[in-house]
Amino acid sequence: MTAQPASSAFRVALTGGIASGKTTVANLFAAHGGPLVETDLIAREVVEPGQPALAAVAAAFGTDVLDPEGRLDRRRLREIIFSDASARGRLEAILHPAIRAEMERQSAAAANSGPYQVLVIPLLAEGGRRSHVDRVLVVDTPESVQVARLMARDAVTREQAEASLRAQATRAARLDMADDVVTNTGRIEDLRDQVAALHSQYVNFARAQQPH
Repeated sequence: MTAQPASSAFRVALTGGIASGKTTVANLFAAHGGPLVETDLIAREVVEPGQPALAAVAAAFGTDVLDPEGRLDRRRLREIIFSDASARGRLEAILHPAIRAEMERQSAAAANSGPYQVLVIPLLAEGGRRSHVDRVLVVDTPESVQVARLMARDAVTREQAEASLRAQATRAARLDMADDVVTNTGRIEDLRDQVAALHSQYVNFARAQQPH
């Protein structure tokens, strides 16, 4: 994939379904010395008190989405967007531009920190944007494994876990956009080997992309 990102670094978007093991894979890449830019962390930062995005969310959904300390009441906001599809769209219209802008800022700041960057973007398939990265890496896990992990991790029922999967892009949709795939069936040794091979590949891609 040829891209023209704001950052001059070679950029890999790491994505995958809920409970697929994205964090584990991201940490394995970080162990090789490359910078990570994590949109889940950014999504929390942009709605901290005092941030423009938090004020915009409160203006759009009412001050009852704030707790007594003025912080975002995530549970209340989730209740609103899960019961109203249009509300989810309004929320995304507020948050996504702020998240993208901060992602680009962090990426540019880390442009010379390693031969390539890993941008951890869980909802890449849902957002439909891939032109801002050079490669898309999908962490792939059987849905039955995702359900079992969700039930154990979040103490939810099977029905709730399956509903969480249905709320995301399908496994097939993610794989369709993948340039590379890490298969996660639970063995850390297997993940470590796959990441090591991809690390070498990405270093070579990054070197080839540099002007001569």
